[in-house]
Amino acid sequence: MSDTVTPLAPAGHDHVFLGAGHERAERRTWSVIVLCTVMMVIEIVGGIAYGSIALTADGLHMFTHAGALLLAAFAYRIARQRAHDARFSFGTGKVGDLAGFTSAIVLAMIAVLIGYESVVRAINPLPIDYNEALIIAAIGLLVNIGSVWMLSHGEHGHQHGHGRNHAHAGYHEHAEEVHRVEMSGCTLQIEIHEDGVPPRFRIEADGRTFPAGEVAVETRRPDGGRQTFTMRDCGGYLESMEEIPEPHAFDALVRYGGHERVLTFQEHEHGAAHHDNNMRAAVIHVLADAAVSVLVIVGLLLARFFGWVWLDPAAGLLGAAVIAAWSYGLIRDTGAILLDVTPDQRMLDGVRRIIEQQGDRLADLHVWRLGPGHLGAIVSVVTSSRNSPEHYRALLRRFSSLSHVTVEVRHAAG
Repeated sequence: MSDTVTPLAPAGHDHVFLGAGHERAERRTWSVIVLCTVMMVIEIVGGIAYGSIALTADGLHMFTHAGALLLAAFAYRIARQRAHDARFSFGTGKVGDLAGFTSAIVLAMIAVLIGYESVVRAINPLPIDYNEALIIAAIGLLVNIGSVWMLSHGEHGHQHGHGRNHAHAGYHEHAEEVHRVEMSGCTLQIEIHEDGVPPRFRIEADGRTFPAGEVAVETRRPDGGRQTFTMRDCGGYLESMEEIPEPHAFDALVRYGGHERVLTFQEHEHGAAHHDNNMRAAVIHVLADAAVSVLVIVGLLLARFFGWVWLDPAAGLLGAAVIAAWSYGLIRDTGAILLDVTPDQRMLDGVRRIIEQQGDRLADLHVWRLGPGHLGAIVSVVTSSRNSPEHYRALLRRFSSLSHVTVEVRHAAG
């Protein structure tokens, strides 16, 4: 048995595994920090000038808010500045996950503090200046809403792009690819629809209806396999009667009105590989603050008009529970990435299926996340054929997130 090992990327490739829009996310984070800092100064100066302890305290709270966002901003900067540092064997893509994990721990501590303070207030109620408290809570809520908008602006937009020298492909978290093509004077929208149902082709044509028999779809796979799909009218769109077998990586020949077009569909991974947990942590921190502000406002209003003073600490306890739940989710997800847990079992199954579809055996497979939108993999194949590592490299190119892959081929005696 002989072994051959080769990386998927060419020799001399870089290890830049930062997420798409990394610098844009960094700029948004710094903008929110500026907003929080300005609000902090206004509240502290106003509190001192008008003798308001509550206003001053909220200003100091805004300071901790800005501090948490600074953690995210510095993580973006460090990851960008050290992206080409050879000491990081697999790049700096996980710096954001480390920052997200740290921020989640801070959120958990904040939840404990809010819960403790709420219990103390429930046992020993303190007099509340409702007018001043409501104004401060409302101002804080507006700042948080503005912060969430600034952080999230463009976050769900264009998700393309990989590091230099890596394959470029689109990413759709909740759907397969959608192709739009001009044929016979109309625009056809062709997609693989599988929203909780078996995957089938779905075709729409600018709201027009046309007989199902006028459209034909035939798939052509890399292994030479072909399949023809019969379309049926579903009222406003056409859908294939046959299900589309996995993997969803093939060329589709579409015929309509005497014209033909070839569309290429690629295998797309689930969204876990693409999440920017650094930005997610920043957004969760701001959302947690906004949620607490809403609960405080509701509690203060009911306490003021109905005399339900107990609702103020109750709102605090509920807010602490919400923050703790969000913190747990973030700790779980970022911790799994830091421990190199396989991020997408479906993609793992797809790799195994593609490698073994021609009789080869997958002896070993490791997949882990390198950064947002980037996965690393070690693939070991046992084959009795004369297939080279380049053969398996070509098979794996359909997985757009596989940015750094090492292929080992073991040639077994025939």
